[in-house]
Amino acid sequence: MVTTIHNTLKTVFGFHEFRTPQQDVIERVVAGEDVFLVMPTGGGKSLCFQIPALHREGVAIVVSPLIALMKDQVDALIANGVRASCLNSSLSTGELGRVFKQMDFCELDLLYVAPERLMMPDFLERLGSLKLSLFAIDEAHCISQWGHDFRPEYTQLGRLRQLFPVVPIVAMTATADPETRIDIISQLGLTDAKVFVAGFDRPNITYTVIPKQKSVSQLVSFLVGRRDEAGIVYALSRKRVEEVAERLQQAGFSAAAYHAGLPDYERKRVQDAFRKDDVRIVVATVAFGMGIDKPNVRFVVHYDMPKSVESYYQETGRAGRDGLPSEALMLFGMGDVMVARKLIETSDNTERVKIEIQKLNAMVGYAEALTCRRRALLSYFGDLREHECDNCDICTDPPKRFDASEEAKKALSCVYRVGERFGMMHVIEVLRGSKNQRVLDFGHNKLSTYGIGANTTANEWENIFRQLIHLGYLAQDFTRFGVLKLTPAARPVLKGETEVILGRPRDTLETVAKGKKRASRKKDYNQGLFEALRATRKKIADDANVPPFVVFSDATLAEMARSRPTHSREMLQVSGVGEHKLRQYGKAFMDVISAYEQ
Repeated sequence: MVTTIHNTLKTVFGFHEFRTPQQDVIERVVAGEDVFLVMPTGGGKSLCFQIPALHREGVAIVVSPLIALMKDQVDALIANGVRASCLNSSLSTGELGRVFKQMDFCELDLLYVAPERLMMPDFLERLGSLKLSLFAIDEAHCISQWGHDFRPEYTQLGRLRQLFPVVPIVAMTATADPETRIDIISQLGLTDAKVFVAGFDRPNITYTVIPKQKSVSQLVSFLVGRRDEAGIVYALSRKRVEEVAERLQQAGFSAAAYHAGLPDYERKRVQDAFRKDDVRIVVATVAFGMGIDKPNVRFVVHYDMPKSVESYYQETGRAGRDGLPSEALMLFGMGDVMVARKLIETSDNTERVKIEIQKLNAMVGYAEALTCRRRALLSYFGDLREHECDNCDICTDPPKRFDASEEAKKALSCVYRVGERFGMMHVIEVLRGSKNQRVLDFGHNKLSTYGIGANTTANEWENIFRQLIHLGYLAQDFTRFGVLKLTPAARPVLKGETEVILGRPRDTLETVAKGKKRASRKKDYNQGLFEALRATRKKIADDANVPPFVVFSDATLAEMARSRPTHSREMLQVSGVGEHKLRQYGKAFMDVISAYEQ
């Protein structure tokens, strides 16, 4: 009997139905067609090449950028009974020989390789003697200079279509705006590929942005009550990463630092400990990136604002890959914008700087938005939504609106009075009547606007200025340390011809508390049984030296805790339980369920 792709989905991977547009993609690749797929993280991109690899003759070559990502995917495939392996620099000579032997004797369904290895002449020659089922190019945005994560070694992949004209190619990414998509298709020579854009929405992620004030306290407040959950905290600099990790450790959190300046062995130790749930929180630069295939990351915090919406989307997308409720929190301050701009401007590639400055400005626009976060985020990628999401801070805790016309006049007048030569914080000090030496040295204590905003707090003024910039009444000159300048739109405000309606800053602790309340909503499964199943999973994983999620995902354990299967036929109805995993692990988990007393 011919095995169908639906049967493979169920018996091998343990899933009961395809998500849109998985079936269409898989059928086309099985038929030998090229495909370009844009699908959100956690949307099931891997199945779009793994299932075709099991239905086409030969070995599938999967291009993957990081060793850890290869290992996780190979471990997960082996756990499902699939013949898979990888070739990378971490293998010994003996291990390399074993993999080459598997290739020569047709003992593999999928082989994961780095782009550098794939394009070596001797390796290409070896592939030429084999039957290849397909090429799968993961993280395909790395090939585009328009993308946020450009990697020169990916550019050689454009030769694959000429070298292997009859082998289908499926290229995939979670993050590509329209310009990047066009560039990827061109670079890879996929002019005849069917393009699938599966949308960008991650409905299980709650998006929250709060003004950065006492940032460490804000972070700790968010993390309290999440000590047993896995999460990532992103910061822009190595120094900041180490400082935040140390503060969290002092506060009693299981946290570790990760950045490119650490020795290789330390980065490997941290990544392995995080994958195995031995470290709960990783504080990292963006060096801790695409290698994260861990599905049970429950939160991602941006301690500093990222440099682009693409980066933000991909980094927040590392939360909740298993589909369970997860949080994305960003602390936003204009100081971050200046730091990010300086980092961008260190490049001597003027065109690249121009592109990245545009992307940074879009990121600032998102952070300052007073409309639904999800709509703002999805619209950037051309995924327009008509309705609010009811799962972001703006929707669940909308800012109170107020007539800020008088405050706007004061702010704009003060910018004018100081000669449009100073940044936001200095203007605020003048408005509030500060006796700061710098204010006195410039004689700004003698201006008509000195002290006219003394009854408004510095934080409130900062919020007003951010919105005036966002609404286009003020412009910031980042080439001159964030100097504020009036725009033509400021004139009618100063003359009283335009009403300015702004949102009041929300209570930061209240916003975080509402996030906690959402995160702690009553589960529809027995939490005690879930923890018992999680403990069993950890023991099995440690014994096998694999991450717990390779055994079963949190989503699968949650379904077990909900349906309480005690027979094999019931266990096979649980999403994520295939026949191979049932034989390997089924009894251990059914024993826990049978013995558990509520």
